[in-house]
Amino acid sequence: MYAVFRAVWIAGLVSNVGTWMQNVAGVWLVTTLTTSVLLVALMQAATSLPAFLLSMPAGAMADLIDRRKLLLFTQAFMAVVATVLGVFTLTGGISALGVLGFTFLLGMGAALNAPIWQTVTVELVPRTALPFAITLNGVSNNIARAIGPAIGGAIIAYYSSGWVFLLNGISFLGTWMVVYFWKREATVTSGPTENFMGALRAGLRYVQYSPAIYGVLVRTFAFSFGTAAMWGLLSVVIARKLNLSSGHYGVMLSWLGAGAVTGAFLMGRAGNRLNFNHRVLLGVLVFAGTNVALALVTYIYLLYAVMFCSGIAWLMVMTSFSTTVQLSVPKWVQARVISVYMLVFQAGMSVGSLVWGQLADHSTLEIALLAAGGWMLLSALLAVPFPMRPAENLDLNPAEHWPDPDADNHIDPDDGPVVVMIEYQVEPADWPAFRAAAEQLKRLRLRDGALRAGVFSDVARPTQITEFFYVATWGEHQRQHHRFTREDLAVEAQVRQFHRGPEAPRVTHFLAFPNTSNVELATPMQTLESQR
Repeated sequence: MYAVFRAVWIAGLVSNVGTWMQNVAGVWLVTTLTTSVLLVALMQAATSLPAFLLSMPAGAMADLIDRRKLLLFTQAFMAVVATVLGVFTLTGGISALGVLGFTFLLGMGAALNAPIWQTVTVELVPRTALPFAITLNGVSNNIARAIGPAIGGAIIAYYSSGWVFLLNGISFLGTWMVVYFWKREATVTSGPTENFMGALRAGLRYVQYSPAIYGVLVRTFAFSFGTAAMWGLLSVVIARKLNLSSGHYGVMLSWLGAGAVTGAFLMGRAGNRLNFNHRVLLGVLVFAGTNVALALVTYIYLLYAVMFCSGIAWLMVMTSFSTTVQLSVPKWVQARVISVYMLVFQAGMSVGSLVWGQLADHSTLEIALLAAGGWMLLSALLAVPFPMRPAENLDLNPAEHWPDPDADNHIDPDDGPVVVMIEYQVEPADWPAFRAAAEQLKRLRLRDGALRAGVFSDVARPTQITEFFYVATWGEHQRQHHRFTREDLAVEAQVRQFHRGPEAPRVTHFLAFPNTSNVELATPMQTLESQR
């Protein structure tokens, strides 16, 4: 049943190992090719900058284009880039700037690939098994984090960075083969096709009007901002505070990876006892202790234990965030929302690294780490206004219950704007409850494509309440029909239960007159002026 997922997971593990080998080899090669510290530091920017630039476009592309074809392209692109870099390195034709350029290209491929790769798991396993599958994906990355740098370092020591680059290229080809033989079911698209910019706006709009997703993003930023202190200052703790070698730094990361792998097994046992909200809260508290321990503890073996616990907490929190996001959104917008989630996470890590690094420079390393620990404790309070809501049992399949209106003539999808009005008969005693229910429905209208929405009462007939929403084009309104999910039916039913009319609420569609876009009718005064 899970044969394809198993093959994809193994291929992803091999590719992740190759990526971590590549990271070590690239930084080491730049270090040997130049005396500029700036160029060495720019290696991290060359990897992370493409994520800022391309995460959102990549998410939109993944929802518009066949994901299997996009994966084949991104994997082939990265394989070619890594191979060419390896050839240039082995032949002595590479410079520090050249390594930076190739690293930036690999970062572009990774940024385009990441949102697509995240959504593949949803297609390969049922919703009931999705939390475990996402946990296994986290295990894959942490296993690679633990062994990839060690393997890469050994190859560099005995051979050359160029061989590491070539092996990384081969690892991409393995993933390409698995994706090539994956027989993905064709996706049936309902309604008019979205354009690229419209898809981007729809993704951002969905996040804006989805409280569950918005809450996850707030807590993701707070968590990544605080944990950036550990990731950014750990090497400084080892080298300057404890006066230990780079080997101890590698061992510390290995303990972190081992903790993450162990966390996967522990989460399987604790899955029924701790919900996602409890897991995130526990992980935040653990990382508050991690930052404090790095600031105050000087016994290296005790720090190994701290990093092991941190690895467990890292996997627990990150899989909780990722699973909640993927379970809370329908397929039509899934990759776009995931790309926003990844962008927020990267932003938190980048800003956090800058803030904690600057604080350490202007005060002391201990103060920066203690401040980060304090931040983590404060961020735990976000569990109150932004709780992680259960999403396992949501039915996000399209409801497909809205009939298309009868039209005497063909309406072009680009015609618009469109105003939809729904008339209810509501007794005055029900107005407060109706208003509260209508607010929830208004949020769904805005989430699914409406530019404006609201509720009005007829001054001559106060019991007649009209709900309206305004959409840019007829095509966008048709897409609204297919975006409304079965889960949303309960919200609509809450509004309609207050209707007291003899018939169902009356629905009217209004299209801007005339239908021809960008044409304005002359007013009578303008017409008179033109005849003089």
